[in-house]
Order: sequence, then C-alpha cells, then structure tokens
Amino acid sequence: MTDKTKVILGERPIGLDDLAQVARQGAMVEISPTCRGRVDRARAHVEQALADARIAEQDGKPLPQLYGVTTGFGEHKHYLIRPEEAHQLQANILRSHAIGVGEMLGDDVVRAIGMLRLVTFLQGRSGVRWQLTERIRELINSGLLPCIPEKGSLGASGDLCPLAHWALVLIGEGAAQVNGVDYPGTVALTQAGIDPEFQLSYKEGLALTNGTAASTAICALATIDAINLIKHADIAAACTAEAVGAPTRAYDANVHEARPHPGQVASAENLRTLLTGCEWMYRSDEIQESYSIRCTPQVHGATADAIAYTRGVVEREMNSVTDNPLFFVEEDDLPPVDKMTASPYLAYSAGNFHGQPIALAADFMGLAVAELANISERRIQKLLDKHHNAGLPSSLSTRPGLQSGLMIAQYTAASLVSENKTLCHPASCDSIPTSANIEDHVSMSMTAARHAREIISNVEAVVAIELLCAYQAQCFRRGILPLPDDFQPIDRLRPDPDRAFGPASDIIFATFKASGIRPVDTDRSLAGDVAKIRSLVHDGEILRQVEKAIARPLYVTL
Repeated sequence: MTDKTKVILGERPIGLDDLAQVARQGAMVEISPTCRGRVDRARAHVEQALADARIAEQDGKPLPQLYGVTTGFGEHKHYLIRPEEAHQLQANILRSHAIGVGEMLGDDVVRAIGMLRLVTFLQGRSGVRWQLTERIRELINSGLLPCIPEKGSLGASGDLCPLAHWALVLIGEGAAQVNGVDYPGTVALTQAGIDPEFQLSYKEGLALTNGTAASTAICALATIDAINLIKHADIAAACTAEAVGAPTRAYDANVHEARPHPGQVASAENLRTLLTGCEWMYRSDEIQESYSIRCTPQVHGATADAIAYTRGVVEREMNSVTDNPLFFVEEDDLPPVDKMTASPYLAYSAGNFHGQPIALAADFMGLAVAELANISERRIQKLLDKHHNAGLPSSLSTRPGLQSGLMIAQYTAASLVSENKTLCHPASCDSIPTSANIEDHVSMSMTAARHAREIISNVEAVVAIELLCAYQAQCFRRGILPLPDDFQPIDRLRPDPDRAFGPASDIIFATFKASGIRPVDTDRSLAGDVAKIRSLVHDGEILRQVEKAIARPLYVTL
C-alpha cells in the first residue's frame, strides 16, 4: 500500500506513481516483512558455497566455482578467489567500476536508483544479506544522495559504472550530497545520521552493480514527464485551433472510430472536450485545415500509444530481477535444465542485466515525443505567418516592421526541433564489445534513456512557446491587444471580447495572469516568459487546472 508519506516495498508490484512519490515527492520507503524469508533463503545458498570453499581449501581440493563469489568478474571469471579474500572482492568491484564522467545525475534519478535496487533485492534472487536491504532503505530515507556521473554505462552488464558510484557510499566511500552540500562518503553518512561502518559480504558488490536500475530510473522518470507533456501538447493544440478559427469536424468521433488507435481516439476526445463551448471555430468557412491542425489526433495519438508501450516496458523492468548470478532456491522453482550436473549450486549466470528492453523503449519514446515538437513548431509557424494565420498580424506584432513581435519564438522552437532530430538517432542500434569480448554485445540503454530525457526537455520548451503564441493570438481575438493601423481582420474572426473560448484557453489566460505573463504589446525579451510557461508545463500546474475545469483526466489510458 502507499500513502502520501510512505511506500511499502515487497507487497505488490510498484508503478510509476510509486516511483514518483519516492523520487520526486520525498516519500519514505518501508520494507514488507514478508520479504525476509526469501531473501534469507537465497543468502543461505551463498553462505553454503563459501563454507564449501573453505572446506575445499583446507582439504587441498579445487575450490568450487560460484561466479563473483569464488571467482573474479567478467574476463577474470577464471581466476579463483580464496574465501578470506571474498569480502575484499566485493568492495573492489565498486572501487574499480566507479569511473563515470559528466554532470551528476539529478536528485530524483538518484533516489529512484536506490528504490529500484531495493525492489530487486527483496525478491530473494540476489543472494544478499537482509542487512544490506535495510542499509539501502536507511540511505534512501535519510535524504543522502550519492554523487553519480551520468556518463559511463553501456547498459550491460547492467549500469556498472553509475551503480558503482551509488553503491560506494554504502561503505563510506565515494561522495554524496547532504542538504545540498557534497561530502566524502564517510562524512556524508555521518552528516545524515548513518553509521559509516559497513562491510559488504559475498556477492553483494556484484549484486549492487549488476542491473539496469540507472537506465530504468531515467527512463521511468522520463516516461512520467512524457505522459504529462503530451497532455499539455493537446491543450496547446486546442488553443491554437481556436486562435486560427479552425473547422472542428476533423475531430469528430465518427472519424476516429473508423481508425480506432487508442491514442488517436483519446486525443480527438481531448480536443473535443477542450473546445467545448468555443464560439470561434464552428463558423469556419475553411474546407480543410493545415495538417498540423487537422491531423493533431493522428500525430499526438501515435505518440500516446508509443508512450503507453514504453510505460509497460518500464514498469515490468522496475519489478524485475536484473542482477547476476541469480538464485532460484524456492520450493516451487523449476530445477535447472542441466539437472545439477554443471554445478552443485542453484546459481544461474544469465543476462537479465542486459538493458535492451529499456534501450529500445527509450529510443522509441524519444522519437515519438520529438514528433510533438515537430508538429507544435508547425502550429507556431502558422500562428506567426500572416498568410496562413486567419487574419492575424505578422508575427503577432502590434506594429510589424518596427517590432518583431514573436518572430524569433519560432526560431527557438525550430532550433530545438532540429536538435531533437540528432538526439533521435537510436542508441540501441549501436554496440561495442568490452571485457576482452566476453561482454560482446551491449545495449546502450543509459544513453538511450538520457537522450529521451533531453528530447522531452526540449519538447517542453517548444510546447511552452506554442502556448505563448496561442495566448498572444487570442489576445487579438479578445480585443485585449490592438490590431495594427489599417489592418483588416477576416470578418468572421473580428475581435470580440464577448465571444466564448473553450475551457483550456480560459485556464491559460487565468494561469498566465497569475504568473505575471502578459501580452506582448511592445518588443521585450521573452526568455523569462517561456521559462515560466515551461515550468508551469513541467510541474503540471496548467494540466491540474484544466482537468479540474473539464472534470475529467486527459488520456486516461496513460
């Protein structure tokens, strides 16, 4: 169960809402006591392997091989590790793998990483001690944030590099932030009220670094932002359609039931709802509108379906066991296909750490969300182009020529759209062999997730610019801004302060006024306005007000 202050792990699968509560709202995590038995049973199997190794060493016999416990890692898997060195081996993997570069991952990503590692370990397949799960829970709840460079992961064998940086703090090494200040690991633990003395045991260093938690954390948080963003994209599109007096029949249910992709149907329904009561569109004498207006449900809807697919992949991955080796020691587990002939241990060296599912999903989502900016920029251009904006002034300027109005807003949007085209190149189609060709195919899931996150950030800015342009255009329609001298508007779209707009546009006007965003009656820097609107989009403030006004959520399928 979850409430506003606590998320209990181990009782049921977690979802994006649970992750958001912990990562972004600061909810505490608790561990269901029902997990203890399965964690302890897997751990007992590891302890038995070490006991067998000690006996074999005393008897002068070959040491039994259990990967990452009595052997080295990766290319060094053939090197046997003596039992008395097994503890050092686990710390060494953290130290040697922590070699990331670049900016530090955000606070929400760091908290999500800890939560996802904990979810994996509580399933009793990793062979870690119960004490380690409690240590991770304590770290998350303390507010301490390990410093993790964002670059260095290949997405197989999991996110080795970033997870090593995160895990080093558990043993008092590395670096971490407490109350906004960076400290060495031991100092950070002390500042956070955590005992800095903690030693890893057999398998635990390997378990901490093998897994997709970093890639999945970034992709999951990006998915949350994408779901929020596409709803704002529909709001912006509705405001633009009103501003240019577009015909509405293209949004009718008949059209979309004839091609019933879920996202398309949902987007068309959103637009119909957001345009309810609008008196500017039904009088349109246009036979067909521009694609950017007419095909909004088809384009936005396809993106919604892609986001829904990514959400499914991400939520499965969030609840998966992704380290190596795995232990299947429960009574109802199937026996190994080799019938215990290859090894006396129920340890499975396999590949659940491979990030390919996340890599492909992140690439797909990034490409799909980029399309929201592509079509939004075209609507921006339509609003600004006097030849296509249904009788509005050039660049929505009150004095074209002397003043540029919103001309350069489209330039900024175009720049971001073009940048997204480079970020859309799929990271998942690349691979580079590592570890002396033992790890000869990698996923690049971390790169794919980071690119998707950056694309979404760019699209937030483009949608913010469209909202600003639609607002400016409606200020002319509402008679708030004067038309240029000798300017003749289209008769059916003459300024009229009494003609109604839809609920989305009215919310935009109220929200902008409350945020200090005003019409552009003379040239000024608009960077601050765009930043404010983007913040309103990212934080979901506009969406909350719109959904309250229409009394239903947008995109219930997401």
